[in-house]
Amino acid sequence: MDVVVRVNALAKTFRKAFTGKKVEAVRGISFDVARGEIFGFLGPNGAGKTTTIKMLTGLIRATSGEATLLGHPVPSPTAMGRVGFLPENPYIYPYLTPREFVTLAATLCDVERTERGARVELALSRVGMIAAIDRPVQALSKGMLQRVAFAAALVHEPELLILDEPMSGLDPVGRKDIRDLIVEERRQGRTVLFSTHILSDVELLCDRVCILKHGEVAVSGRLEELLHQASKRCEIVLGNAASSLLDELSKIAPSTHRTQNRSVFDVEGDAAIRQLLTSALAGGATIEAVTPKRETLEDLFVRKAI
Repeated sequence: MDVVVRVNALAKTFRKAFTGKKVEAVRGISFDVARGEIFGFLGPNGAGKTTTIKMLTGLIRATSGEATLLGHPVPSPTAMGRVGFLPENPYIYPYLTPREFVTLAATLCDVERTERGARVELALSRVGMIAAIDRPVQALSKGMLQRVAFAAALVHEPELLILDEPMSGLDPVGRKDIRDLIVEERRQGRTVLFSTHILSDVELLCDRVCILKHGEVAVSGRLEELLHQASKRCEIVLGNAASSLLDELSKIAPSTHRTQNRSVFDVEGDAAIRQLLTSALAGGATIEAVTPKRETLEDLFVRKAI
């Protein structure tokens, strides 16, 4: 596997002002991000996601452990020249226009002067900001500012995108645009590591995920494998079942809803599903529906990280 981001036993401890009390924000986490994949970095507020991203990008130093970006130990100005970074709360100088701000980013990333103008317009076009390219930034909405900051991360055509809450402040159309952009970046061979609280976006986009809890890795792996590992569940709807039969079936699985003619059971596990169906048929009930229930990323997140 061609590893673009490697994190090994990375930890960060802060000291509170005045009291000097230690706060372990990140506690020895490890994960890898392979080239060409979309990697979701998840966790509740305070889990250590942004702190980890700041260590990877060189904004703060790790207390212990090590990490590499594109083969270079962090902090690495050389590696960051090949990285596009969107921070959680990007600051854009209010007296600039989107064109001027993204041009500044292109200049700092050593984009050739002869290509700079075209690259800036292309980046702003990709994020849907070409119509406001020369409008003062202070007149833009939060969602529009987020798009401009994303354009600045894209302008030098980086190998790796590190995005901290890229959908923040965006309306549903904006979220779809950014999702499409992330998929397009992967299609062009780039690698994306992004943090978000919008789990539906992660489920749509990501190849693998890492979920943090209290600064530690709670679960990590391929999304399809993590969700497939969950116990098989079904919702079974029965009709014309006698009261005595329903009482017997409730010992196998809980009845979630009952009316005079229909009863709904939430059944978990192959053995329980088979037993309930067999008993229902033997007792003369009608099986009206058997609906598989797959665990969602939200279910996994609540189970592992909360």
